[in-house]
Amino acid sequence: MKVLLYSQKQSMLKKSGIGRAFYHQKRALEAVGIEYTTDPKDTYDLVHVNIAHSNKIKKFRKKYPVIVHGHSTVQDFRRSFAFWRVIAPFFYKHLQNIYGIADLIITPTRYSKFLIESMHVVKSPVVALSNGIDLDAYEYKQENVDAFRKHFDLEPNQKVVIGVGLLFERKGIHDFIEVARTMPNVTFIWFGNLSKLATTHFIRKRIKNKPKNMIMPGYVDGAVIKGAFSGADCVFFPSYEETEGIVVLEGLASKTPVVLRDIPVYYDWLFHKEHVLKGHNNFEFSKLIEKVLHEDQTKMIENGYKIVQDRSIEKIGEGLKQAYQEVIKIKR
Repeated sequence: MKVLLYSQKQSMLKKSGIGRAFYHQKRALEAVGIEYTTDPKDTYDLVHVNIAHSNKIKKFRKKYPVIVHGHSTVQDFRRSFAFWRVIAPFFYKHLQNIYGIADLIITPTRYSKFLIESMHVVKSPVVALSNGIDLDAYEYKQENVDAFRKHFDLEPNQKVVIGVGLLFERKGIHDFIEVARTMPNVTFIWFGNLSKLATTHFIRKRIKNKPKNMIMPGYVDGAVIKGAFSGADCVFFPSYEETEGIVVLEGLASKTPVVLRDIPVYYDWLFHKEHVLKGHNNFEFSKLIEKVLHEDQTKMIENGYKIVQDRSIEKIGEGLKQAYQEVIKIKR
């Protein structure tokens, strides 16, 4: 069995969660010995689509079984970039077009599975399978932590809270900014960027007025971001909507306490005080971060790591293998 892992504009994926998921798929297939290609002109037995127009999917389906990866829903498109309200009806139609013609759909969580199955055009099976996490990549390495602290010129005992994500309103960066304002003795760092044209006026205004204890370095990769996850005192992810939240998996894999918004996607696999700390508003977020900074969270960290062990690259590879076998049976 050989698989085409397909995504349009692959060069543009690097800075997004979909890009990291695409990379994880490659690693997962390598881990279980499934041959793959990213070249549509190559030979293969089935197609696993990440991003594509419906016409491209229809063309593939004439010859091959096609799996469409359900990275997006209408819900997680809202409150994203500028003019999202104008684009939303067209995006919904796009999702209908691609999900409605798939032979099988893979999506990261039971929550996103429910949302996709609720679309009346979806007739194919929908499989919930995590985007996965490369545990080795987020293992603690002192050289990465040193690179992170040196990059930002942090004092040895300086408390640090990090957030990661595109500068979408949906990601809750405005709440990250306001929580940082209430904790002036803690350094808050948000990793991620977005073009000014795509950033909403609301978010641009909040960023312009961010407090002095907040740093926004833009997109950062390599040792510095790995060191940030391992070397920070807390990962704070106040997103309003996710299909999974790879940032959360990265925080758990780094064995760093995670504070996040209590939203439906986490209801059935991440529990408050057991794996993470969940809040509903900025007052609660501030209190929870203070708790992380001043109380031992060893047990919660251990429990959180068990969650990502179940979502390791190797286990996701086995899940993909089963999905591929299923879609081949369906197509027959």
